Amino acid sequence: MSESVDKLAAAFRDALALGPEVDVTGLAYRAIPAWDSVAHMQLVAAIEATFDLMLDTDDVLALSSWAKACEIVAKHGVAL
Repeated sequence: MSESVDKLAAAFRDALALGPEVDVTGLAYRAIPAWDSVAHMQLVAAIEATFDLMLDTDDVLALSSWAKACEIVAKHGVAL
């Protein structure tokens, strides 16, 4: 994995309080109890802080899975 992918995975694990054994690449919003609306906003904040970017409202609403997170981060110029 690239450094950026590792950083994104760490943001997911931190925001959703997941252990290192959890494969974050298959995660989706509300697919696990940990990813509720509060954790969603924590994830947004973690991604913004990790990559020093500001997600707009459309990005926040579209952030529904690991795959969408990768797409959104890449849209903001982060090479994954």
